[in-house]
Amino acid sequence: MSIEISKEARQQAITSIERYFRENMEEPIGNIGAGALLGFFLEEVGPVVYNKAVTDVQERLQSRLSEVDLEVHEDEFQYWRKFDKQKKGR
Repeated sequence: MSIEISKEARQQAITSIERYFRENMEEPIGNIGAGALLGFFLEEVGPVVYNKAVTDVQERLQSRLSEVDLEVHEDEFQYWRKFDKQKKGR
């Protein structure tokens, strides 16, 4: 599965890579080189980040699902209990 990003995001990423090289490396990288590097990282490292994000979402959803019972639980057979409380209060 390849990770696709929008044209706008791709252009912003390429611009960011070019800036990174200008500010942190001895030689700048061109637009084509930055695009190729971005493609490499999306294909090679992107799935690692994607899979981690999916795992994090699954864990968060599992946590939320385990709380559903506490949030929406209703005690059963309550009809007669309200009458029994009224009798005891008299």
